[in-house]
Amino acid sequence: MRYDVAIVGGGPAGSACAIACAEADLRTLLLERAVFPREKVCGDCLNPSCWPILERLGVADRILAQPHSRFTEIVFASARGRPISCALADSRRGEIAIPRSALDSILLSRARKAGADVREGITVTAIAPGWEITTGAEIFQARALVAADGRNSTVARLLGLLPAAKKDRVGAQTHLTLPAGFGDKVRMHFLPHGYCGAASVGGGLMNLCLVARPTRLPDLKIWAAGEFQIPPDQTWRIITPLQRDAVHPARENLLLVGDAARVVEPFTGEGIYYALASGALAASHIAKGNLAGYASAHARLYRGRLWVNRVAKAAVLYPSLSSAAFGIARLFPGALRFLTSRVVGSAAIEKGTRKPARSQ
Repeated sequence: MRYDVAIVGGGPAGSACAIACAEADLRTLLLERAVFPREKVCGDCLNPSCWPILERLGVADRILAQPHSRFTEIVFASARGRPISCALADSRRGEIAIPRSALDSILLSRARKAGADVREGITVTAIAPGWEITTGAEIFQARALVAADGRNSTVARLLGLLPAAKKDRVGAQTHLTLPAGFGDKVRMHFLPHGYCGAASVGGGLMNLCLVARPTRLPDLKIWAAGEFQIPPDQTWRIITPLQRDAVHPARENLLLVGDAARVVEPFTGEGIYYALASGALAASHIAKGNLAGYASAHARLYRGRLWVNRVAKAAVLYPSLSSAAFGIARLFPGALRFLTSRVVGSAAIEKGTRKPARSQ
């Protein structure tokens, strides 16, 4: 059978694209290498910008019915000085965290229900113009091809489009039992060894992410073990590269979405938003028969927001810079409030703006 569109990758970008394409009455194929549910290296955070897209995809209520954490504050901590807290508005459609295994399964199930032909446990081994997609056991044909298979995209690699990795940092992630008294919050630690992000994700669990240069990751793990009582045999999931040049998102009948097109820094919780938004955007252009217009629309999607990710990267790579930035934030709390609002929306309110920031 020949499909109107074949999508490789069943994460948020691929599933969002598949749902929208299937609902536009396109013959849609989705190929996913893993078998869901599966874990994924991620901070597990859903930015408030995601909710309008999740509503349109018909999964918002189902997501909220799963165990999750609705954040009430973000805590910023540097190597020196007291932490600074930013309160978040108490909103059902605010910033939440839900394990990716649950989120991705909901989205993939919705794609199947929408009418997409979803194939799990399928590895793409070759791609020929046409598009002719070869897997271990079958060959599929499609008029349009969407690469939604992440920063190490198999589609981009097979087509000779994947840029060389920039191996300046490595990420490690795990889930732990939520410490007593931790609460519904995100803690962001900017340390000499690197970055540590901790967040409750519901169901009595905490997501812990570490980002460091390869030579400093062991020191960061030692620090985290003492801070969060991590057992020596804890299993960590590793991801690299954390940085990679962008790939032009559109070629003839080929669109790239999510991290396959552009990797954003993993500190601001916006990765899933960009995945969902770019996947839905690609679907709208395919449905309209306007694949050529996707590249400019994709550029507009990212324009004006990536500076926050660059600031976050600088804070991790240069601890002395982040310490100085925290000093400025104590003198001018509005600056931190502004930065937070760029990430989680205008509802973020810095605690104690008329008095010194509260210690944790």
